[in-house]
Amino acid sequence: MIMMMTEDGKSSPEFLDILYSYANEEDEEIRVPQNKRPSCSRCSRPITVCLCPYLPEKPVAIETNVYILQHPLEESRNLTTVPILCECLPTDNVQIIKGKKFSLRRFPKVAELMKSPNTLLLYPDSEAEDIEAIPQAPGGQPYNLVLLDGTWGQAKGMFLHNEVFSWPKKVKLNHSTKSKFVIRTQPNDMSLSTLESTAVALAALERRPEIIDILTRPLEALCDFQLQHGACKHDSKVYKIENGLWNKTLKKKYLKKFEKDGQTVNSLMDSSNSIEPSS
Repeated sequence: MIMMMTEDGKSSPEFLDILYSYANEEDEEIRVPQNKRPSCSRCSRPITVCLCPYLPEKPVAIETNVYILQHPLEESRNLTTVPILCECLPTDNVQIIKGKKFSLRRFPKVAELMKSPNTLLLYPDSEAEDIEAIPQAPGGQPYNLVLLDGTWGQAKGMFLHNEVFSWPKKVKLNHSTKSKFVIRTQPNDMSLSTLESTAVALAALERRPEIIDILTRPLEALCDFQLQHGACKHDSKVYKIENGLWNKTLKKKYLKKFEKDGQTVNSLMDSSNSIEPSS
């Protein structure tokens, strides 16, 4: 660029005008807004794939208080099920608490929640009771249903590294249906998403089996929309391993599990193509 100067060494008005125009031109290019598809104000989905017609007209009235303890990385994932759950239930009955380590100092309310005799932690360890066998809440006080939201690995890590999760009664689901969240790979055929797990648990605690279909209907619609737009159905990890479809490193825990079920190491090596080496 050639700078035009006056006799006294100052920039000429012409040059300043050119500089101003050039600066504004670049600024305008940066600020050009991208065309975005109109989205629904309720479900935040694009209008063409809005889930509102599949949501209940009114939030499903429940007595149980639901607490979702959400791993910090879960919020950034696409197509999570907790936002759908929140649209289906009354806001007073659902609370999301984000965190990874729930210390007594930082999360005193979580500690108080875990000490309550009416709190049930949904986690299928060896001590967990069948939720179908849980009696109605004593004394007219509703149950507090706590779920850990994240990938299966994240949820397990949260459970193992937080002492407070050892305090409440633990419960597990009793069901025989595969997950309807078919656009995600589940660990096994009986694994459910957070929304589905909540639906099955609430149906048991509230003695209202219809809750399952009401809460999972928008999830089915979400998956149908995604499949129509190029997504593929996902089989569970165990199904892929058993049928030679798993092409990633196979961890030792799966070797031990399958050997316990009667499969040989050689058959697993042939089907998986990759075994994680011993450490």
